[in-house]
Amino acid sequence: MFVKKITGVLLLVLLQSCTSVPSSASTVGTLAVVSSQQGKASYYGGRFHGRKTASGEIFNKNILTAAHRTLPFGTQVRVTNLNNNKSVVVRINDRGPYAKGRIIDLSEQAARQLKMIRAGVVKVKVERLR
Repeated sequence: MFVKKITGVLLLVLLQSCTSVPSSASTVGTLAVVSSQQGKASYYGGRFHGRKTASGEIFNKNILTAAHRTLPFGTQVRVTNLNNNKSVVVRINDRGPYAKGRIIDLSEQAARQLKMIRAGVVKVKVERLR
């Protein structure tokens, strides 16, 4: 009985030592953070709802998407509102923002989850996930 327990513990330790995360990345659930930036975020919604995005898909203000100037379409990023520490993971499906000083435009739903609707523009951290 004792030998079985020791064997089980050793097997568990061995399996854990086989998994690795690149030294330059930290993990978020099952995704790794590969880069990050800080700046201002805004959101867009009603006026663009139903229109085509730069990726060719139809914009839906009620799903978790965002516009970024350079990240590839389909990239997932975690956006954290630095005023209240609320975070949301969104998928890049559009280009922008075009307003000076902003690094990301969020869908209205993402802005709701970050509690930034009233403020309109907030300081955020954007982390690219892999």
